[in-house]
Amino acid sequence: MSFFWGTSEPAEPVAVEPFDPRSEMPTNGRLGHLTPEQTAALAQFKQELAAEGYYDPEKHDDYILLRFLRARKFDLPASKKMWIDFQEWRKKWNVDNTVTDFDFPEWAIVQQYYPRFYHGVDKCGRPIYVEQIGLLDIQKLFTITTQERMMLNHVHEYERLILYRLPASSIKTGVHLEQSFTIMDLKNISLSQFYNAFHLVREASTIAQNYYPEMLGKMVVINAPMLFTSLWLMVKPLLDEVTVKKISIFGGPSSYLPELLKYIDEDQLPAFMGGKCNCPEGCEHSDKGPWSDGSVPGYPDPKFERLRDTYGIIPKKAPATN
Repeated sequence: MSFFWGTSEPAEPVAVEPFDPRSEMPTNGRLGHLTPEQTAALAQFKQELAAEGYYDPEKHDDYILLRFLRARKFDLPASKKMWIDFQEWRKKWNVDNTVTDFDFPEWAIVQQYYPRFYHGVDKCGRPIYVEQIGLLDIQKLFTITTQERMMLNHVHEYERLILYRLPASSIKTGVHLEQSFTIMDLKNISLSQFYNAFHLVREASTIAQNYYPEMLGKMVVINAPMLFTSLWLMVKPLLDEVTVKKISIFGGPSSYLPELLKYIDEDQLPAFMGGKCNCPEGCEHSDKGPWSDGSVPGYPDPKFERLRDTYGIIPKKAPATN
């Protein structure tokens, strides 16, 4: 892991060393690259799950099954437990219907207090997800929503990623994609902010690792202050070893921008992060990408844009809560 502590002052233009991020795209344990042992494990996995009623070939393709197998290093008993826990959790929380049924009228105002958004794709075609955790105001956030509803929204966004953003991105690139690129922006974060957000971050991380494994392609943490060294020691134990290796941590633009530009073209990176994109409505509100720009037939799809279309205009007042 790389640690660089810089300032948050605007960066000078940077020269990016020749680098093809596709060279880091893993192939082991993926379709087209399975060993004979992995192929046999996949077949046995299907057989055992089907015998217990946890495998539906119309809903569960090899890509998702292999994500769970990879997450448990093709250990069949461990993979099977993880998969069954996942299916039971989906039933309990009605996850199959979250795209159509989950209502989140506080959506726009939540974005003010906890800015999170997708914006563009990286050089591999993967959707770019941005969290501006340094702007999180958890006290105001929990005056208009609850932690449980935030987690339901978190799940809703994962389902949109799997069913909507990734398929559009895959069609655009002509390559099957099942991972995203994450930018975690800690600009202006304080120690008290981080401690207040810790339980929210921990629960979101647990959901990601237990129920949406193998979906992080790369994470770059930017504008990390010196205090993040101690905070990282709190977060690191929540993550598995494979995930930790995908995370790089940097200070200000002079240190993080060369790293981001290795993976992301300037026109896909917001100007406030050192890129050249200035979406008219603000990059944090544009939802720019193949799923929304009309470049892929069948996209955008109103079913997946329901919350944004209904609640996307930031209200002047927070919605009333019951």
